[in-house]
Amino acid sequence: MLTTFTLLVVTGGILRLALGWGLHRRYQLDLSVPQALAGVLVMLAGLPDILKPFRLPLPLSFTLGLLFPDLLFRRD
Repeated sequence: MLTTFTLLVVTGGILRLALGWGLHRRYQLDLSVPQALAGVLVMLAGLPDILKPFRLPLPLSFTLGLLFPDLLFRRD
């Protein structure tokens, strides 16, 4: 059985893939987030609730799935 963490990572990745494909197909836009911002968002999602400066409504696994391509690949 897959864990909830794995399922949320896969769901975030599929959502990112579908959104990127749809934006590229309709508007010829490429979806990308700078690596520094992606790293900060993943770090904020991973902090305990008491240490967060503001509430981030997405869990760490979903945020990681959404931003994984931006953390791995550098786009110019």
